[in-house]
Amino acid sequence: MRLIPILAAVSTAALLVAGCANDNETGSQGVSDARLHAVQEDIDRVVGAGVTGAIATVTENGETAVRTAGVADLESSAPIPLQPPQRTRVGSVTKSFTSALVLQLVAEGKVRLDEPVDTYLPGLLRGEGIDGRAITVRQILRHQSGLPDFAEDPRADVYRAGVENRTMTPAEGIAMVNSARAAFAPGERYQYSNSNYLVAGMLIERVTGASYAEELDRRILKPLGLTDTYLPGPGERDIRGPHPVGYATLDGVVTDVSRIEPSIPWAAGALVSSGADLNRFYGALLAGRVLAAAELEQMRAGVPMDPESGMVYGLGLGSMRLPCGAEYIGHNGGIHGYYTLSGATVDGRAVTVAMTKAPETEPDMIGMLEHALCP
Repeated sequence: MRLIPILAAVSTAALLVAGCANDNETGSQGVSDARLHAVQEDIDRVVGAGVTGAIATVTENGETAVRTAGVADLESSAPIPLQPPQRTRVGSVTKSFTSALVLQLVAEGKVRLDEPVDTYLPGLLRGEGIDGRAITVRQILRHQSGLPDFAEDPRADVYRAGVENRTMTPAEGIAMVNSARAAFAPGERYQYSNSNYLVAGMLIERVTGASYAEELDRRILKPLGLTDTYLPGPGERDIRGPHPVGYATLDGVVTDVSRIEPSIPWAAGALVSSGADLNRFYGALLAGRVLAAAELEQMRAGVPMDPESGMVYGLGLGSMRLPCGAEYIGHNGGIHGYYTLSGATVDGRAVTVAMTKAPETEPDMIGMLEHALCP
């Protein structure tokens, strides 16, 4: 399984050399032509770097525009349509949704961020250096727990599991965690681990008495009208509705890897969504329509991801100050065949870029964010 953290592969050099898109002046209505032109050039470049297809969805002044590049599938070479909305797997972008659910429970007084995980899931985390009595809910959501990443286990390969017709329960994922050794003592530092969000999903189910999917639908998807977003159930390996094919190079062959087993990433990375839905989610989140101000402040308060880049990770939410001064707030995600970067600014701009194959050379993600989000 491949579930990557926010902008994990972006180099410090990219941060230093990216230019601000000040020429993309916004008109009084909709997304400016200059902004859309710059965004189109960006996704054309990633296709030129080996990506099969790319979809950029940009929101500004309350309106959303979509641009595409490349093809929807290699067999037909058909272009990716602008309509209807194209769904893709969004990988670790799922974590923002999961964290928001936990913080809603915090607002309701059902969960406390600095309470040990064992308070809610007694005995769940026990292993070499692993003890749920010493790990807090906040450390889980902020990747400061020290839990080893179950996604590194070969049994967690979501494509192979689909081929072999295997599913996995969250408890089986946690068994992989407990069989390994803690990476560090809780709270010692930040280190991204998908295991944290298996725990978060299980916490949501234990506290609410309902399934994660039910709570997600009731608390976020239906209230925000996110009709293209859903959590596939165990064994649901195809993507519902219109979608481009996701590809990966396996044993030297470019292969359709769209069918994967979603029960493995689950609350850490199984969501399917569209660019318009993700833009609406992050916009609503930052506007206070998902969480109250106190919980949103907790979600945004973060720790440095590394000493040089300026990237900060809060509770399922990453942020960074772009060279133009705008602050990007969101997440990215990678899962077999699909790579997504999504987020928004506090003044209402949002962007989602979805790619359907890993690029052969690292794209300038900071430049892409600037073109889409800078004033």
